[in-house]
Amino acid sequence: MAGGRRALLAALLALGSVVLVLLAAVLLRAFVLRAPAGVPRLWARSAGTAALSAEERRELKEALRGAIKIPTVSRSPEDLNTTAMAEFGSYIQKVFPAVFSSKFIQHEVVGEYSHLFTVQGSAPGLLPYMLLAHMDVVPAPPQGWDFPPFSAAEHQGFIYGRGTLDNKNSAIGILQALEFLLRRNYRPRRSFYVGIGHDEEVSGLKGARKIAALLEARGVKLSFLLDEGSAVLDGIIAGVKKPVAMIAVTEKGSMTLNFTVEKEPGHSSFPPKETSIGILAAAMSRLEQNPLRNLFGHGPELMTMEHLAAEFKFPLNIIMSNLWLFSPIVSRVLALKPSTNALIRTTTAVTLFNAGIKVNVIPSSARATVNLRIHSAETAAEVLEAVRSTIADDRVKIDVVEAFDPLPISPWDEQTFAIHIFQRTILDIFPDVDSVVPGTCIGNTDSRHFTNVTKAIYRFNPLLLRQDDLPRIHGLNERISIENYEKQVEFLFQLIKNCDIETLPEPHSSSHEL
Repeated sequence: MAGGRRALLAALLALGSVVLVLLAAVLLRAFVLRAPAGVPRLWARSAGTAALSAEERRELKEALRGAIKIPTVSRSPEDLNTTAMAEFGSYIQKVFPAVFSSKFIQHEVVGEYSHLFTVQGSAPGLLPYMLLAHMDVVPAPPQGWDFPPFSAAEHQGFIYGRGTLDNKNSAIGILQALEFLLRRNYRPRRSFYVGIGHDEEVSGLKGARKIAALLEARGVKLSFLLDEGSAVLDGIIAGVKKPVAMIAVTEKGSMTLNFTVEKEPGHSSFPPKETSIGILAAAMSRLEQNPLRNLFGHGPELMTMEHLAAEFKFPLNIIMSNLWLFSPIVSRVLALKPSTNALIRTTTAVTLFNAGIKVNVIPSSARATVNLRIHSAETAAEVLEAVRSTIADDRVKIDVVEAFDPLPISPWDEQTFAIHIFQRTILDIFPDVDSVVPGTCIGNTDSRHFTNVTKAIYRFNPLLLRQDDLPRIHGLNERISIENYEKQVEFLFQLIKNCDIETLPEPHSSSHEL
């Protein structure tokens, strides 16, 4: 008996020692090591940003309002408001005279309505970069809006209208920043390109893709490309109090599938055991009830959480600093909400279902369309095979409408020029932001067409977004605060200037890892 008690005591002591070591490791990572080794801060924070006059602030506001009033709507690749898109081209020539008259800026119209600006820097040996945006917007029926969607109404410090957040704010903001720099007789040292697409909302095949092909044909290689995507997120990440600048280093792939079931038609008074509708509905239900695998830890979402670990409140800071231990729990929690579930797996959305012609007729066919957004750790081919396995019914015909793989993950390390420049500009323009972190863009942007001219593609809209802003994008009452838009122009103004350095300095002595 005594020997048994001693053995039990020894086992408990050993277990206690393990628990203590484990606890020490958890606390050490949470409060000492904190964020992983990342990108050091090379510059001290500076308040020396763009000094815009009251007249310039009024001017930038009115320039955006004028652009919002032009209904550059894209409904499909074949249904674009080309009259409005041509009007947009004339409009930017009128409001940005310095840009269009500069001797070192070349302007080209590409694909009939898109625009490419080549800004020739004074130091041609420096690798150029590109700023990308788009002029087209999704449809905006006026029902439910507080103000007409193309009125650019100004109300309580906001400009209302389709395109204020997606993405005329960027298209006009880039040109506005360049206009202000030119008026100050500033000539950039580093060359750069400005691309404004006209069909991003319908895949960008005639706009951005043609711009990218043109640059590739000219042998252009870019240091980096900056497009829309993520933003400065304020109150959006649960458990994080301060605003966080999230820069998407990749975007999910996409695949659209059509599903069809063909059966003999007949009279509803003597129906078969299964109809085309029933067979297809059951197949769609299997897709929804069997989501694709949870891939947390296999993509940039892991980097995002690790870089944010120190920003989380207790006890989340403990958990996020120790994903080596808590990853299974975190992945399950993330799967509970649609917005975070989209970060950790390939998502499946049944978006169209068509069948039936009359109440007493058994339909001869049923059709459904499914859109899948592909996680960066999977390919379209792998997802298609998984879908076939889940459907497991030869009566359901599957056709691929469109498919492309996730974009490569862009570099995020201390050797990457763009990350240092973004970090410096963000911290100077947004004083409440301390963390600049990598993320994933769950939608798709024009930037996906430029992988042959650069491996450093980043998606960041320099805006402060709050929770109630998110449903306005492509939704009702899209709006931007005037203060927010001023910040965006200041960011772009400063970014262009910051890109003119030739080499990166040594890390600042009081820096911390971001």
